[in-house]
Amino acid sequence: MSFPDDLSAAALAVAGRLARALDAMPDSRVKSAMAHALHGGKGLRGYLVLESCALHGVARDTALDAAAAIEAMHAYSLVHDDLPAMDDDDLRRGRPTVHIAFDEATAILAGDALQSLAFQLCAGTGHAGLTAALAKAAGAEGMVLGQVLDIEAETAPEPLTLEQIIRLQQGKTGALFGWSCMVGPILSNADPAPLAAYATALGLAFQIADDILDTEGDAATAGKRLQKDAEAGKATFVSLLGLEPARARAESLISQGCDALAPYGERAHSLREAARFVISRDK
Repeated sequence: MSFPDDLSAAALAVAGRLARALDAMPDSRVKSAMAHALHGGKGLRGYLVLESCALHGVARDTALDAAAAIEAMHAYSLVHDDLPAMDDDDLRRGRPTVHIAFDEATAILAGDALQSLAFQLCAGTGHAGLTAALAKAAGAEGMVLGQVLDIEAETAPEPLTLEQIIRLQQGKTGALFGWSCMVGPILSNADPAPLAAYATALGLAFQIADDILDTEGDAATAGKRLQKDAEAGKATFVSLLGLEPARARAESLISQGCDALAPYGERAHSLREAARFVISRDK
């Protein structure tokens, strides 16, 4: 199959696991909001979990629990990121954001519940260390730290430097990518170095690609509001490097990430295709 087919198949499998988890919950407004938040999306993080596990011989059911966990965690982060107190967005994945489709209180609770679901699913793998790693990646040492730095940047007297943006994005975007790629090595007690290097390069390239999309993308295709960083006067990879140098930087990072996969040989072909997809996507 082509990479888009691989990605779609992975997203479908993970969506099925998440649907089973939601089906086990009592019907409520918050359950409906959770389902709304989980709908759509590329499923890239879940795909990375499945590929990481496949490279290390992890059982499919265990891999699906971990993949569903990271997609629930990612969905929670988007719900809260879109809130009026944060980025105040009204469009996500081509549909109204949760606080618009429901209300702000329901959105907050849906995000809380999605985070709880993520840990519940991760605990289903039976590996306490993996769950602890998810907590670290998602919390005040990882994604939440990145979000805090992003909020602080909005009122900083000077635009962030390139080094500060890299630190911010390594938390906000890179931490969950890193965990996704580490699932296979953690569950199989294998050397994490190749996939750790791949994940670091991939996460940073992903954010550079996002900044490029924010500059020249199409909002209807992207399914979200664009050019908001420029409107807010925030420094980005594009504003600091320029459009073409930023594109070249992303391409260089992808080459580094693909090179890091050398120990896996052709078995990592799909991960290399994923890396190339990250900088060629239009949403």
